[in-house]
Amino acid sequence: MQELFLLVFLVFSGSALAGTVKIVNEKNEVLIESFGQYKKKLEPGLRFVVPFIDKAVYKDTIREKVLDIPPQSCITRDNVTITVDAVVYWRIMDMYKAYYKVENLRDAMVNLVLTQIRAEMGKLELDQTFTARTEINEILLRELDIATDPWGVKVTRVELRDIVPSKAVQESMELQMAAERKKRAAILTSEGERDAAVNSAQGKASAKVLEAEARKKAAILEAEATKEAIVLKAEAERQSQELQAEATAKAMAIVTEAIKADPSAGEALQFLLAQHYLDMAQTIGSSDSSKVMFMDPRNIVSTLEGVRSLVGDNQKGEDNTLDFDLQQIQHRHRPS
Repeated sequence: MQELFLLVFLVFSGSALAGTVKIVNEKNEVLIESFGQYKKKLEPGLRFVVPFIDKAVYKDTIREKVLDIPPQSCITRDNVTITVDAVVYWRIMDMYKAYYKVENLRDAMVNLVLTQIRAEMGKLELDQTFTARTEINEILLRELDIATDPWGVKVTRVELRDIVPSKAVQESMELQMAAERKKRAAILTSEGERDAAVNSAQGKASAKVLEAEARKKAAILEAEATKEAIVLKAEAERQSQELQAEATAKAMAIVTEAIKADPSAGEALQFLLAQHYLDMAQTIGSSDSSKVMFMDPRNIVSTLEGVRSLVGDNQKGEDNTLDFDLQQIQHRHRPS
């Protein structure tokens, strides 16, 4: 009997000793109740409780967790049905609130995220749900963090993973995208053709301008060349006339000096002038372009009398023989 009592005592003592010692792992916390009432929270490490009185009612980690939100059907503002799923990163900040403020924390968070996603998708049109994903994530993060704060939970990140429209909507979107691509291709083609036409017109206009400028410069250069040629020709003619006049003056001076030196040179001069005059008339008459020539014989005498005047008044006495020759020439060429 004593041995049985001793065995029961040892078993009871062992159970009591085992219930007294609690080992809490790192980043975990344990809530203890005594007689159905919250007593304390056990931190990581070796902890002791009162056996058969203190009871561990909740144990969880304070590390960050991942909450996988299953796909759900949502309706956008333009009445398009889409399927959306998400992932939520969260952690328990207050173990007491997480256990005593809400029943089944995980289910409560799943339902809250689903409701919030439906509400946000209902505010947007279909096209906005694809382009405003970052804004939606930020809104969900802010709203969920505020809603879960009474539960002692901190939501650190929310990400929408897939937004899938219905099959009919996908087909319509594909047709729309194909039409949009054709439209953009047509616009780009027309813009390219327009740019090419503009460039071609600009090139032709530039070519015409350059051609006109070239013609203008050529005309200016030609006019300047013509002007310079006329000026040079006039200058050459002037110089030629000056030289001819100088030569004539020198020749007349030489002839005058010769007549002064030799009175008989006047008769030779008259003969040469008359012969030159007759030779010139013969040359003109024999020209192919000449047909008829009217000649006044009295012009010969006039020419000789002009030459006579070159001799001067101081040769009057010596020109008696010249006057006799002139009378003979006039008599010879007098018309019958």
